[in-house]
Amino acid sequence: MRCAILGLIGGVAWLQAQAVLPDAGVQLACALSAASAVLAGARVERQALAFLRAGLAVTAGALAGFAWAAFIAQGALSNELAKSEEGSDFDVVGTVDSLPSRQDNSIRFNFAVESPSDVPPRIVLSWYSGARAGSGAPPPDLLPGERWRLKVRLQRPHGNANPYGFDYELWLLEQGIRATGYVRAEGRNERLSGFVATPHNAIERARHAIRERINAALPDARYAGVIAALAMGDQRGISQQDWQVFSRTGISHLVSISGLHITMIAGLVAWLVGWLWGKSLFMPEWQLRLLLPAARLAVSAGFLAAWGYVALAGFGVLAQRTLYMLAVVALAVWLDRLSAISHVLALAAGVVVILDPWAVMWPGFWLSFGAVAAILYATVGRMSLAGAAASAGALPVAAADASLGSWRDAPWLTRMRENLRLAAVTQLAVTVGLVPLTMLLFSQVSIVSPLANAIAIPVVSLLVTPLALAGSVLPDPLAAPVLRCAHWLLEALLDLLQWLSAQPLAVWSAPTPGWPTFAFALAGTAWMLAPRGWPLRWLGLACWLPLLSARTESPPPGVLRAIAFDVGQGMAILIETNQHRLLYDTGPAYTPETNGGNRVILPYLRARGINMLDGMIVTHSDSDHAGGALAILRDIRTGWVLSSLPAGHPIVQAAPQHAHCVAGQKWEWDGIRFEMLHPSAASYDDPSLKPNARGCTLRIATRYGSMLLPADIEAPQEAALVAAMPEKLHAGVLLVPHHGSGTSSTPAFLAAVQPLHGIFQLGYRNRYHHPRADVLQRYVERGVAIWRTDQSGAISIDIGAEQQLSAYRQQRARYWHGR
Repeated sequence: MRCAILGLIGGVAWLQAQAVLPDAGVQLACALSAASAVLAGARVERQALAFLRAGLAVTAGALAGFAWAAFIAQGALSNELAKSEEGSDFDVVGTVDSLPSRQDNSIRFNFAVESPSDVPPRIVLSWYSGARAGSGAPPPDLLPGERWRLKVRLQRPHGNANPYGFDYELWLLEQGIRATGYVRAEGRNERLSGFVATPHNAIERARHAIRERINAALPDARYAGVIAALAMGDQRGISQQDWQVFSRTGISHLVSISGLHITMIAGLVAWLVGWLWGKSLFMPEWQLRLLLPAARLAVSAGFLAAWGYVALAGFGVLAQRTLYMLAVVALAVWLDRLSAISHVLALAAGVVVILDPWAVMWPGFWLSFGAVAAILYATVGRMSLAGAAASAGALPVAAADASLGSWRDAPWLTRMRENLRLAAVTQLAVTVGLVPLTMLLFSQVSIVSPLANAIAIPVVSLLVTPLALAGSVLPDPLAAPVLRCAHWLLEALLDLLQWLSAQPLAVWSAPTPGWPTFAFALAGTAWMLAPRGWPLRWLGLACWLPLLSARTESPPPGVLRAIAFDVGQGMAILIETNQHRLLYDTGPAYTPETNGGNRVILPYLRARGINMLDGMIVTHSDSDHAGGALAILRDIRTGWVLSSLPAGHPIVQAAPQHAHCVAGQKWEWDGIRFEMLHPSAASYDDPSLKPNARGCTLRIATRYGSMLLPADIEAPQEAALVAAMPEKLHAGVLLVPHHGSGTSSTPAFLAAVQPLHGIFQLGYRNRYHHPRADVLQRYVERGVAIWRTDQSGAISIDIGAEQQLSAYRQQRARYWHGR
């Protein structure tokens, strides 16, 4: 069974790497082949052929998983919005299907559509206020389960596509969401019903009530969002700064409804119910335990308690894993069949991927099951002897001796020591066992994680979480003090964790390893965690050296490498030479908490093992160019900043060294020449100029070719450059000025540049309607190769002996990307 489930997971993961879904014929052939492999395995009876039987089981599971995942994906994609209807308005009726998330001037929520039938059954909507909505009225307070009639404008699911970035389109597919959009202010938007009674709506309304109670009890409390995450799984109130602390200290798994918390609640309820039932409390004459064994009722009650807690969490992967493991244990108790823990873990993993084939695409799946697997490998069957001895009181204790020595050797103290030892070994197993996987998924590992978890696990699991849950259900006079107590404990803990996070060696970072390096490190980890007596276990540590000491890949001397990120409507380009790196613009600000810096650029830099930028250029103050700068300056060591920003700007104040961009600035890195062409020094004395007019324009030249980055300059600045320095404008690769707006890319400018490739950095269906059709036509008529981040994702550029450009969506095509 375990081999078949491993094959099933592999087959599901194989399907998720496909650019195109297999048709029904291929799915049927895979299913029939899986059945044939099962029958062939059943005929293999000789013990000597066990490997053959295992191989057939893996093959059958892989084929079945591939066919099943394809079938589920085909059904999910069949509900998507038609391409021809993007940008159309619809009058929809349906219910608020999730906890609404409110920002400064908008509210975002899932909407379950009841009519019309040509709209996908589940969509994501934003309801704006202010100029963007066409009305100054704020959006109404929405409650889960309300039925509304709304006028909405929809588009197909679309997200930024970058190496090592979050795949928003995949996340929407997993949630069953096949269109996104916003509420039109001029529509007939009205509430039709206060609550539509369904189990899902009841759960979401309960989650909303708990969140409101926590917010009311903890107004303006810094960690109210963490308390809400622990009580009902809503993590949207946690700030990016706090997430960084959790990540650097390795306790992110605790800041949610995790397996540890679910097991604790299930165990407590099971023990209480089993004890009451076994004692036949309140009804001793009934002898209830003779009607139904206490163990069966206890595991059922524990499972139901776990299910309710997992429902509050929104059925996350970590929560699902624990729930399904508890379900298998409960079933084994009811059937009087004790199952090996490895079978329980395998069954839970199989159930997760059957119900949610996309779970294998998220780090939580692998970290969750990997942690349990590491614990089992490192502990099961190796701790029982001492534990049994302690439980039986077999250690030599003189009953009549009341001395301190005999007190120390008392069985209860021995059991406590054994439990502490087992907890330490378990923590060590998780820490060591997950190092290769953590480096593969996040390109970093927390050095302070063992210490942080040793402190945080008991505080969060035994104190903060129970208090948060109690405060969520207690009546009002009691709820507030309990929640404040939980927040006080959490605040004290996180003050300590912030100090740990700030230590210079809190985190070890290295580039994301390749599969051979990962496999080698994983083998070394298994060697280190092998049973005592295994020869030279410390040698397993040597297998980590390629993983932890990898160097960042750089282009050869004289070669220029760049990547134009897909940041939506904005600009951000990382430029690399053999020994230096320059960031040109930093992408937009999406919300007060998120921006192109922390959502796109920083994950890429971490995955590449880049922990320093030699320089940063912020071309001008518009938020689509400067929105991510502060996040990057806060997290990545940066040598200097060039910009056209005024002296009091926050970016200027945060820069370690700042200077204005001025035409004539030049430097050379590794045989590659950089020259600033615009703005002039005199332009800073002209208050009438817009920020676009002072956009820092940079030309980069190699002996093989050149690249021109003109920011958002417009026709007057283009004309000035053509008149003053036409010989310096020629470039094979051009970052199209101002995202292809009608104010730039004049014919004279294009004639001077003579680009072979034009890169349009812009947002999908952006509200500015960039690029303008006539501007785009100018490039087409000149035979320029068009590269658009809204269609192709991030664009990689190599200017060497051969000029090569590639698009991320073509290099890593997936079946759920815009078809």
